[in-house]
Amino acid sequence: MIHVRPAHDLDARQMAELLNEVIAIGGTTAMTGQVDAQYFIDRMQQHPEASSWIVAEMPDGEIIGFQYITRGGDYLPPEAAEIATFAKPGQQGLGIGSELMEATKAAARRLGYAWINANIRADNESGLTYYQSRGFEDYGRIEGYRMADGRVVDKILKRFDL
Repeated sequence: MIHVRPAHDLDARQMAELLNEVIAIGGTTAMTGQVDAQYFIDRMQQHPEASSWIVAEMPDGEIIGFQYITRGGDYLPPEAAEIATFAKPGQQGLGIGSELMEATKAAARRLGYAWINANIRADNESGLTYYQSRGFEDYGRIEGYRMADGRVVDKILKRFDL
């Protein structure tokens, strides 16, 4: 049984391990460098009034996914949150994303957001499918996004109206 709850600092190590596994496999995130627990502790402490961090865990406490929303970048209006979702490789299809999304939508409404933006690599078929299946709709594209390692990818912008 998957349990979702707000993330806290003590989750940062497992979140970093999960994300590093995703980064090492490649193809689904624009992140290219490894992260540590402090990365997540710092990120969770930025704009706590405008952010929500949710983890999905197994009964034994193993984190098998997480999702967060935070204030969007300069290209988004203040009523839009930016979302990111990560599931432990090999654990997709267990309902992790569904559980996380329900908790995140409720948090976004509580935080006063009107819509959620997903910024997904165009070659990330599983990510595109995930957000599409949750009701996100395409509304734009970023062409020629240069990642930190120099690779260039396009990104699809998807929107979910709350």
